[in-house]
Amino acid sequence: MDQEILIFDWTRMLIGDEPPLFLLEIAFRTVVIYVYALVLLRWLGSRTIGQLSTIEFLLVIALGSAVGDAMFYPDVPLLHALLVITLVVVANKGLDILVAKSSAAEQAIDGKPEEAIRDGVISKSFLEGNTLGENELFQQLRQHGICHLGQVAHAYVETDGVLTVFRADGEKPGLPIVPPWEIEPPVEVDPSKDVSPGQPAACKRCGTVAAAGLKLECCSYCSHDVWVRARGSTEP
Repeated sequence: MDQEILIFDWTRMLIGDEPPLFLLEIAFRTVVIYVYALVLLRWLGSRTIGQLSTIEFLLVIALGSAVGDAMFYPDVPLLHALLVITLVVVANKGLDILVAKSSAAEQAIDGKPEEAIRDGVISKSFLEGNTLGENELFQQLRQHGICHLGQVAHAYVETDGVLTVFRADGEKPGLPIVPPWEIEPPVEVDPSKDVSPGQPAACKRCGTVAAAGLKLECCSYCSHDVWVRARGSTEP
């Protein structure tokens, strides 16, 4: 049978039943878990974090557990929770200072921006990476009012996972992303026919637009072989 809890038992509330040296073990556990969580967050990538930096996100989840447990679990001593909270905040502040003073540490902890689109074409490094999926990229582009890739001069995935988009000065044909392909897939083009000047074709994988009069073979940029009807100013 569980021992009856004495209300406002200050020894239980502040210290618990463990020996004082147990505080050193808590400090060690906190450091190990903090570093391990930081490594995992970097491995998961920026899209897991949202609009918070890696350090800010780690601070939120670490403090959430440390603060919450001590509030309503009678067997969690306040002194233990206060030690964990203090260590997490000090570690977070130390990383903030390190990031501010060292660009190498900033890239190691927060990562670096990645080019997603250049001149209406999805970058090869982005296609081969795992920062964002195709659907996630197109969703964020639609949120910026983009209907097709020909409207994009540059797009970058920032370190917090948010897509920054710069519109092209003049619109040119591009891979359509409106409506979403799950609702209405783009119209595929017969690869056996030449590209018509009035109906440009775009590579379905990277958005490269084929020049008029060419045969639609493999894309010269990404080697994909599926082409779709492009959208843009040259459409009839």
